[in-house]
Order: sequence, then C-alpha cells, then structure tokens
Amino acid sequence: MSTSTESPVRPEEGKEARKGSYFEELELIRKELDKCMKCGNCMAVCPVYGVEKLETSVTRSKIAIAEAVLDGQLELDDPQVYAMLFNCLVCKSCMSNCPTQVNFERIMLALRAALVRKNGLPWLKKMIFSTLNNPKLFDAGMRLGALMQPLVFRGEQDGRAMAPRSPFTVVGKAIGMDSERLLPSTTAKPLRERVPEVVQVQNATMKVAFFTGDSLNYFYPQAGEDLIEVLSANKIEVHIPKEQVCCGTPVLVHGDVETVRKLARKNIDAMDKTGSAYIITGCGSCGNAWQHDFPELLADDPTYGERARYWAERTYDISTFLTKIISMRPPKGRVEQVVTYHDPCHLKKGMQVSTEPRTILKSIPGISFKEMKAPDACCGSGGSYVLTHYETAATIGKKKADDIVQTGATAVATGCPACMMQLMDNMHRCGQDREIVHYISLLAESYRKEKEAEN
Repeated sequence: MSTSTESPVRPEEGKEARKGSYFEELELIRKELDKCMKCGNCMAVCPVYGVEKLETSVTRSKIAIAEAVLDGQLELDDPQVYAMLFNCLVCKSCMSNCPTQVNFERIMLALRAALVRKNGLPWLKKMIFSTLNNPKLFDAGMRLGALMQPLVFRGEQDGRAMAPRSPFTVVGKAIGMDSERLLPSTTAKPLRERVPEVVQVQNATMKVAFFTGDSLNYFYPQAGEDLIEVLSANKIEVHIPKEQVCCGTPVLVHGDVETVRKLARKNIDAMDKTGSAYIITGCGSCGNAWQHDFPELLADDPTYGERARYWAERTYDISTFLTKIISMRPPKGRVEQVVTYHDPCHLKKGMQVSTEPRTILKSIPGISFKEMKAPDACCGSGGSYVLTHYETAATIGKKKADDIVQTGATAVATGCPACMMQLMDNMHRCGQDREIVHYISLLAESYRKEKEAEN
C-alpha cells in the first residue's frame, strides 16, 4: 500500500463540500473509529470473514485502514485499500455484535463517498446510476431487457430464468452467470403498470402509499400485487404513485451520494402528493432508506429535510403496519406448507423488524413454522456484492441453504426481493429447490382461499 503525507480526501474540484455530514466530512467518522476496541467480536458474525478467514476481511481491520487514511498514512484510492473497502456486504452484522456499538455502516459509506469525491465514479457505474435520475429512460431499459432476455437466458419457468450454455456463460462466469445460475425473469409489464394509481375499497379506514421499489416493480410484481391485495382485504386504500423512483440504496453503497439525494427528493415529492397517512414498504432496503438514509442525507436541506424526517416516522414494513399499526384481519384460508423464515439484513438490523413477519406466518392456518439455526445470518446477496465477489457470496449462500435444508421446510419466506433472488439461486445450486416466497404472498394466498371457500 502506498503512503502519503498529505490528506488523501479532498472535495471534488469546482464543488464546495457541504458541512456537517459524514457523507461530506470524513473526519466526522473519527468518533466512530475511536469506539472500536479491536476486540474481534465482529469476527464471529462477519459473513465475509466466515468464508475467507483473513484478517483483512473483518471489520476491525477496515477500521484500522480508515484510521490510517484519516491520519494521512494511506491513500484512500490505493488498490489494496479500495479492495478492502468493497469487500464488505454492509450487512450490519458486525454492528449487532459490537459491545461498544460502533456504527460501521456509517464508516463504510463515508469512506466510499469520500472515494467518489476524490476520483469520481468509474464510467460504468456513472452510466448506470445516471439512468436512475431519468425514470423514463430507466423504465425503457428495463422493458428492453425483458424483451431481450430470451436471447441471453433459457429455461424460463415459474418466473425464473437460467443462463444459457452459450458465449454468455463464458463472459459471465466470473460473476456467477454460468449455466446453472437462476435469476427471476424481468417482467414486460411492471407492477406500477399492472395496478391503478389508487386502489380503492369500500368503507376504507385509512389511506396509505405503497413504495414499490424497483425489485417488486420489475422482478416480483406478483408479490407487490399480493401486498396490495392484503391491504385491501384490511380496508386500506392504497396509493401507488407512478412518479416514485428507486430508493437509491444500490447507489449509496457505491458512494454516489448526490444521486441518492436527487432520488430521495423525487420520492418525497411523489409521496407528498398522495396525502397518505403512512408509507408501506415490502423491501427492507427500501424501508431502511426511508427511515434512516433519506433523513440523514437531507438533514440540512431547507426544503426537504423536515419532510424526510416526517416520512421517516411514518414509514413501515407491511408486517409492522399489519401487526402494530392496525389490527390485521385474521386469515382463515388454509395454506398447507412447512415454512421457515430468513431475516433480511436491512429489515432486521436496519428497520428492527423480525417478530412481525413470524407473527403473520404463524397466524396462517395450515402453515407449520420451522425456525432455522441462524435465521438472521446474511444470505450473501448485498445487492451488487454477489456480482463483484461471486465466489464469496455463493459460499455464504451455501451456508444459508444448508441451514434451510435442516429445517425440512418446503418453502422459504423472507421480506426482501434481493434475498429472494439469492436464496433461489443457492438452493438450486445445492440441488434443494424450495419455493422462495415473500411472506406477504402466503398471507394473500390465505385470504384468497378463504374467499374461494365462501363462494
């Protein structure tokens, strides 16, 4: 690693860095770094260290590197420093096991943001992220991908697609795109096009806004429809504003703070127009963005800061809304399944939601619930981590698959579309195909079966 006697972090030329946020002032993470005792408790839960068994993989080593960067002893963009910074799922597991409560997520996001301020984004990331600021262009790209996927993937079944045995498998092998890779197919008709902007019900007791996120919109629209159906069954009017855009989480973890701020403002504007009492999410990453990222990113924004804080206090995962905000109508239709539940990292460790999905699952007649040994162990997805570090991600995923198998479950429920993708692929690779489902879909199925029985 190269060394430097000058501060390696400086604002992007031509721009004045905003003050008061660790996203702009790297020195502000010093107080988090000082909390670390280097005790090694993070080693017990870090999924990356669990696979690689290298000191450079674990949180305390990354904290030592951050200290060296702040002290001017290392360059932030040194290739080895860069590799360490991005060999992290940002899954918050270390934070849940830290006796001094070091906010490592804050440290990691601050370092990556500083790296972007210094060198800008790589051209490919810049091109991809720029489309998110143009919803029409992004939507057109996703639709084109849906039309073109038969040329790249084969064996589409039950909403899944397999990578073909073709030149694509050679090109994509490094990121796990071999002939055995299972991915959900991109829908040609996204969720927000399938449903009206306002789903009305008779004698509605409340009005809420549904933030769909991109994964439910493009990859799992049926789960999104199930969520709307469940809300309707509970006399809730649902608004699905078409102006909403990506939550920005995939962009934030790569350090592009300004793009996420633009997305946050667009989303706030879209939700404000609905006049809803609450925002409901079906994805832990999306909910975490509304509850934590948006208010922090816009804290000193005179126009959006207060609005971000307002919605942060009124954003709930669908499970929390059903079990703690309203009294969910008890399901009566039988769903004959043995079900286990995987805790998504952002849902449990970010939104603090864990008991609520289990409460819903256990309330469904016919479901036999089986807890796995480590339900909150990371599945290895990490958004783009599964592409950039596929071998490590796959090994982490295999541990999760083995844990699922020992439960004897016929279905795996979770509350995160990205986890659903990872679980589907790794269960398939282990030769242990299981139904991978959003927990809300099982509740919707129970409501439907109840209605069928009445008719």
